[in-house]
Amino acid sequence: MRLENKVAVVTGAGSGMGKQIALLYAKEGAKIAVSDINLDAANATVEEIKATGGKAIAVSANVANEEDIQNLIDTTVQSYGTLDILVNNAGIMDNFEPAGDILDENWERVFAVNTTSVMRATRKALPIFLEKESGVIINVASAGGLQGARAGAAYTASKHAVVGFTKNTGFMYAQKGIRCNAIAPGGVETNISASMTNVNPFGMGRVQPGLGVNPRVGKAEEVANVALFLASDESSFVNGTVITADAGWTAF
Repeated sequence: MRLENKVAVVTGAGSGMGKQIALLYAKEGAKIAVSDINLDAANATVEEIKATGGKAIAVSANVANEEDIQNLIDTTVQSYGTLDILVNNAGIMDNFEPAGDILDENWERVFAVNTTSVMRATRKALPIFLEKESGVIINVASAGGLQGARAGAAYTASKHAVVGFTKNTGFMYAQKGIRCNAIAPGGVETNISASMTNVNPFGMGRVQPGLGVNPRVGKAEEVANVALFLASDESSFVNGTVITADAGWTAF
């Protein structure tokens, strides 16, 4: 029970990596606020947690909206009394557009979900963490936040920004009992491809060769194990950094 009596918020926890993180955290003793834009999916995750004796609530949240972020953290604190772990997992893909083909509205949407939400949720959680001089922030970045051609320009830039934000936050609050780290998954079996609507043929063509050197596609449970390590005291000396979980893809 590595997270016994801890309270965790996990965004995008209705499916994929977020769901597996929520399930694993609950198994390890944490009380979970399961956040997702799809409330039915969030409720399904909650029911799975409760079926095994865990504690969880579902909170509908579009992380692109400041009001939803505020409500998510406030509801968590009202329900459980505090917050110990924030997992910023919710994210969307772009359509592999190179710079010359980006539309402003698509750029802004990708950044709103992938990057601005991370800042806003962190900003909201920090007063809670600072008051008790304890807290963990885990941001789900991407191999696309470390390399240049794992997606289109918007997604790549948004995840690079998450990596930079993670490092800055980790260092800034390192002496306040707060840790902030990121996970950079490679290709993982999730439904994030559902957020792609009209794949750019030029961009995909440029990215395609690199897909061939990916050793394998990962499972969401494998990423959840990394998230558990980062949330637990086992990683007490790990801060302001990125753990890559990609079977060696970025090593090429």
